[in-house]
Amino acid sequence: MSTIPPLNALLDLPLVNLSSGDGPLNGETLGVKDIFDVAGMRTGCGNPQKYDESLPPSRTAPAVQSLFDAGARFIGKTQTDELAFSMMGQNTHFPYPVNPKAPDRVTGGSSSGSVSAVAGGLATIAVGSDTGGSIRAPASFCGLVGLRTTHGRISLEGTMPLAHSLDTFGWFAKDIALYEKVGAVLLGPDTSDFKLNRPIFFPLLEHLLLGEAEDTAYRNMYAIVSGHLGHARSARQPTASMDDLYLCLRQVQAFEAWSEHGAWISAKERNLGPAVKERFDYGSTIDLETYQRQMTRRDLFRRELADLLKDDGIMVLPTVPGAAPLVSTSFEDSQAYRERCVRLFCLSGLSGFPQITLPLGEVHGAPFGISLIGPKGSDRALLKLGRTILQSAERV
Repeated sequence: MSTIPPLNALLDLPLVNLSSGDGPLNGETLGVKDIFDVAGMRTGCGNPQKYDESLPPSRTAPAVQSLFDAGARFIGKTQTDELAFSMMGQNTHFPYPVNPKAPDRVTGGSSSGSVSAVAGGLATIAVGSDTGGSIRAPASFCGLVGLRTTHGRISLEGTMPLAHSLDTFGWFAKDIALYEKVGAVLLGPDTSDFKLNRPIFFPLLEHLLLGEAEDTAYRNMYAIVSGHLGHARSARQPTASMDDLYLCLRQVQAFEAWSEHGAWISAKERNLGPAVKERFDYGSTIDLETYQRQMTRRDLFRRELADLLKDDGIMVLPTVPGAAPLVSTSFEDSQAYRERCVRLFCLSGLSGFPQITLPLGEVHGAPFGISLIGPKGSDRALLKLGRTILQSAERV
C-alpha cells in the first residue's frame, strides 16, 4: 500500500464498485478512514501487517453504508495513524498526509487522511473516528468543523476498536451546511429539545493555551461565541483535578487498547512506530484494579458534569492548545503538546458527552478552533448552535 500525492490522503488501493442510493447526499463524494469496513476492500488500520492478514469484508460498516444509501459516492479509503492510536497524523509506514491550510504543520490524527482529503478538496465528506481527540484535533488544525458525537449514538459495527468505552464515529465535511446534512442521516433526532443557552467554563482549561498569541486568538473566538450566547460563568471544578482526569483518560484508553490489540502485537515483531509502541507498552503495564478504579473516578466525573450542564448548559473551551505543531517538531515537543491536548479532550471523552469544534480562529497563520460541550445526546442541537455562530461570524 502506498498513498497518492500530493496530499497523501487517499490510500492507493483498487476501488470496488459500490452503488449509491438516492437521497440528501446526492452529488457528494465520500472518503472512508481505513478502520471502517468497506465491502470488498481489506481494512488495513494503518498497519501493513494488519492489511496483509485481513480478508475483504462482505459487508460495509452500517454507519458508512447509511451515507452511501443517502447518495454519497465512495472515492476511496483514507490514511489513518497506526491502529488509530496517535494524535499528530504521522504514520511511520506512509508519507504523512498534508495539512492543506498549513502545509508546514501536521494534519492531526488519527483521522489524518480524512481531514486532509476534505480540507484539500479531494472529497466533500470523509468519515473518521474520535477516541482521544481524533476528530477534534484534526478539525482544529485544518480549519474544519468537527463533532465528537455522544458515545454510543452512532453504531461502530464493522469498525476496528481502539478503546471501546471511548470510541466514537465522526466525520468531516466541506462546510457546516453539509456537516448538518450528514448529521441528520447519521444521528436522527435528539431525544430532547435542548436549549443550550447557559454558557459555563472551567478557568483552568484556558491556562493550557501555549502563549500570549494563542490567548489573544482564543479571546477573539470567545468574543464571537459570547456575542451569541452571552458571557460564560465560571463553573465549580469537578472533584477530580485536571491532572486526575488526564490520567484517568490515559489509563482507561491504554488499558482498553492493550486488551483489544495486545495479543496481536505480542504474537511477533509488528514494527510499530515508536510513539504508538510506547502507548501500547504503557497499556500493557496497567492492571485491572487500576482500570476499575479509574472507571469509578470516571463515573463520578460524568455525574458531576451532567449536573453542571443539565439540559441547557454549554461548556466553552479551547479545542487544542494552539496551532498544529510543525511537521519538523521534535518527538519530545510533540509529546508535550499532546499532553496538553489530552487535558482539553478528557472532559468529552470521559463523560461521553458531545463536543463540537468551530473553525473561528487563526494563530501564527494557521487554523485554530474553539469548542462547545453539550449534554448527553445534544448532538443535533450542538450542530444547529454551531451553524448559527459560524453564520453570525461571517456577517461580521
